[in-house]
Order: sequence, then C-alpha cells, then structure tokens
Amino acid sequence: MDSKLQIISGTHRGRKLQLPPDGRPTQNRARIALFNMLESGIVDGAADMMVWDAFSGSGAFGLECVSRYTNARVVFTDVAASSVATTRKNLAVLNEGARASVVQMDALAAISKYGSDADVVFLDPPYADADLGRAFVHKFGKVAKAGAILVWEQELNNSVALDETVWDVLRDKTYGRARFLIAKKKN
Repeated sequence: MDSKLQIISGTHRGRKLQLPPDGRPTQNRARIALFNMLESGIVDGAADMMVWDAFSGSGAFGLECVSRYTNARVVFTDVAASSVATTRKNLAVLNEGARASVVQMDALAAISKYGSDADVVFLDPPYADADLGRAFVHKFGKVAKAGAILVWEQELNNSVALDETVWDVLRDKTYGRARFLIAKKKN
C-alpha cells in the first residue's frame, strides 16, 4: 500500500514505508514530536539499547530507531501476518537486518521473552482494544528493568492512566486523536 509514512531522521531519513492493509499509522508529525521528546534527555542515543516495537504494524517506530540510533538493536513483534510481512519488507529496504529481528508473536506472550531486556518499548495496540494496552502495561511492569522507557500510544477517547507506583510519567501529550504517554520504570 502506498503511503506518506516515512522515516523522519537519521541515516534513512526520507525513506518511504509501506503499510499493512489494515494499518493505522502514527502520523509523521506526531512521530516527529514524539522523537523530539525522547531525544530531549529521555533516551540516550549513544548507549547500546534494546528497543522493542511490540505491536509493530508497519514497523515505523522501530525503524525510526534503527535510522537514528546506531547502537540500537530492535525487535519487532506483531500477531498479524500482514504486519509482520510489511515490517520485514520495510526493514529489507533499509538493509539493516543484522540489527533487527521480526517475530510473529502475540505481544503479551512476548513479554516473557523480551520484556526484561528492553530499554525502550513502543506500545501501539489497536485503538479498538484499550484493554489490550492496559494488560500489556500491567504484565510488562512486573518484568521491566528499572529505568526502562515505555512509549504508549492510546486513542484519546479511550486513554488509560499508568500505575504511578510502578511508572514515573515523563510526558503526556496529545496529537489529534492520539495520546502519548512516555514513562520510566521506577527502581
């Protein structure tokens, strides 16, 4: 599917990304704002980091990290075969396969495999299932290491608060119908 979705910055800036057939991409301007927030002292792009794009869709969040952060390893998971295929196609165009893996797997089940190693997790579940995001955050909060960054995109009309005994909310911003919560796992 042809789209206006593209990588915003880094070594692959301007590269167009394909979308899965039923994809709901985060708009370019919202991703620009999101990554500006992350780079304002939240994420250390110079350090080695493991990034997990938990509901990858097109893979735009993780691919942006591959483009921006040379020391990032990225894991993409999605349960939908069309999303996995699209993420693989987008990754292949960048020729960055050595720094990333794409796995067809339910994100909740993948927490036990990737959750404790992740430094940054992008959580963008289907807007129609707000409970899925809530369940992910609850389960992930039990295994996430101290200092792990959670970037949770929610639909504004179905937004959910974070458990502040587990997470420090660093940013809470709205762009159109999307709400972004950026939080850090407490010690």
